[in-house]
Order: sequence, then C-alpha cells, then structure tokens
Amino acid sequence: MSRIGKKEISIPSGTTVKIDKSEIEVKGKKGELKYKIPNEIEAKQINNKIIIQKKNVSKEAQALHGLSRSIISNMVVGVSEGFEKKLVIQGVGYRSQMNGKTLIVNVGYSHPVEINPPNEINIKVENNTNITVSGISKEEVGQTAATIRSIRPPEPYKGKGIRYENEIVRRKVGKAGK
Repeated sequence: MSRIGKKEISIPSGTTVKIDKSEIEVKGKKGELKYKIPNEIEAKQINNKIIIQKKNVSKEAQALHGLSRSIISNMVVGVSEGFEKKLVIQGVGYRSQMNGKTLIVNVGYSHPVEINPPNEINIKVENNTNITVSGISKEEVGQTAATIRSIRPPEPYKGKGIRYENEIVRRKVGKAGK
C-alpha cells in the first residue's frame, strides 16, 4: 500500500497541467517538463488537483504508483519554484570559477577539471568556494551536483574536498605516532 501514491498533488496558480493518455505535460513560469506515464498508472486532473491511481493490482503497479506521484509532484514544484543544491569547496588552494557556462574546478589535481552542465541547469560560483546548482528538474539538479562532488569527495582525515552545504563529514583520527 503506497501512502505517497494516495496523496493528491495540488497545482499552484500560474501552472498548467495537460494530461494525455500516456503523457503529462506541466508548464509554469520557470519552464515546462514532460513525463511518460507508465501503462499501469493513470492520472486524472480534478479542479486544481492531480490524482494518481493504479489501473490494476500487481507488484509492478504498486512500485510505480508512489514513484509516478513523486516524479509528477517534483515536476509541478520545479516549474513553479525550481530546485537548488549548494556545494562548498574546502581545502587550501581549492577553488572554482565560471568560464561562460563551463565550471572550472581546481582541487589539487595536475590539471583543472571542466564540467559542462546540461542546458536547463544554471551554475553560479560565489567566493571561489561556494557553488550553487539550480534548475527546474530535480533529477538533473541532483545529478549535476553529484557529478561536481565526485571530482573530489570530502576525505575523513583533513576534511578537504567538495561537499554539500549541510553535509556532515565524520572525521577520523590520524596515525598514532610513537
């Protein structure tokens, strides 16, 4: 029984939803997103709410019920408000900068690492150490932030690396000397 799938999705003002048989299209002030609805799931729009229902009772329909509801809910939030992830670079000499739309990160390698984000994703750099990734698709914002973090994940001994803004890195004690 999916508790998430049973919840209704409320549509904010300024956002339009168009449901075809197997596709849902959400338009808002930030942009538009499309999602292909699985065959086991159906979506209905009643007034300013979207209701997601299963067509049949099976394990696959059960699994897709909550997933589809979450994806459609994230689409509605994304086109109306947008999503944002913040990263922080820690370490002596570690810095980042923007060159047009390309992010250039210097984190202790012999070469600077360049990242070209997807078209829908915006990256801002503040103080050379704070990176903000924003966009309308929660999936793409999270994946781009994870790609940036994977360049140099935070290490547990000195805490150097790229981490999410509120990420807690458990520190380890170093080697014990004689």
